[in-house]
Amino acid sequence: MCPNCRAFITTDDKICPYCQVAVAPRAADRLSPKDMLGGLIPHARFTTMMILLINTGLYLATVLYSMKTGGRGGFDLDGQTLFDFGAKDSRAIFFYGQWWRLITAGFLHGGLLHILMNSWVLFDLGVQVEQVYGTPRYLVFYFLSTVTGFLASAYWSPVLSIGASAGIFGLIGAMIALGVRDRSSYGAAVRSVYGRWALYGLAIGILPSLIGISFMDNAAHIGGIAGGFVIAYIAGTPGFSRTAEAAWRGAAALAGIVTAFAFVKMFFWLTSQQ
Repeated sequence: MCPNCRAFITTDDKICPYCQVAVAPRAADRLSPKDMLGGLIPHARFTTMMILLINTGLYLATVLYSMKTGGRGGFDLDGQTLFDFGAKDSRAIFFYGQWWRLITAGFLHGGLLHILMNSWVLFDLGVQVEQVYGTPRYLVFYFLSTVTGFLASAYWSPVLSIGASAGIFGLIGAMIALGVRDRSSYGAAVRSVYGRWALYGLAIGILPSLIGISFMDNAAHIGGIAGGFVIAYIAGTPGFSRTAEAAWRGAAALAGIVTAFAFVKMFFWLTSQQ
């Protein structure tokens, strides 16, 4: 929609064909990085692809480690391997101060089907969130909702837990927050679509547990979606305030530093156990 005459135009229009006013790029586009690797990775997918590559690298590392230590291999990783690489474990977190597990757990997966399903959802959802909110907010949402998800899980159950789904549900919560803040028809559509995503996702986890089959961490999902919603509702969408956007870029950088530090802590802890 043209910001001057409010006529509907295409996303490719640089000048409104009705009032001849130059159309500025969207705030999210201005704040996102440029295409990477000669255009092979569009900027809208760059952050998501980096997260997926980290997840895949860690999955391969856990598979090799499991095979070396006599585990069951890639389709169903053993609990000891996942624990060694930083899975959520309530006792380790609360009694031994291994806070970094709240972060590292979000990048681990228990098997081939697990990582494929999470990667499929994140590949689609991550792009949508990054296009709307911009890269800095996207990174902060993903990081904090991973922490809130596994923190809720740690309080709820002592069972080992891993997976990107806490962060994924946090991104769903962020999109629902956008729909709640935006009272237009667009906001209503966003609320409807991502509200259904949340309901379906939670139902897939909760319904099997009602008949005694438990293979998903429902507490992490709920904690993730709640964390993502609250943070995104406070954050709002990218605007024109340079100070605010600089603050979000700083927050994203801090999230990256803390994540890297968490993996360093995990590595030194693992090597100390051998």
